[in-house]
Amino acid sequence: GGRGNAGGQHHHRILMDKYHPGYFGKIGMRQFHLLRNRSYTPTMNLDKLFNVAGEGVYEAAKAGNGKAPVIDLVDKGYFKLLGGGQIN
Repeated sequence: GGRGNAGGQHHHRILMDKYHPGYFGKIGMRQFHLLRNRSYTPTMNLDKLFNVAGEGVYEAAKAGNGKAPVIDLVDKGYFKLLGGGQIN
């Protein structure tokens, strides 16, 4: 027996290896003062662009006489625009 997770590397090794692989050990490099908000990057695919842009932006872009619409994605809560999908 033992209490809690005792014996995970000894007499309960089969259980830990079978049901909890990767429980023990280290992965990757240490980063001492990790600030997670610096890596916060919400993304959006290109095909959802006009869903987020708002009412009338697609129609204005369609009849824009060659002018491209300017959409501020940071204001909408997205930091990165990916190239997935197509704009029709």
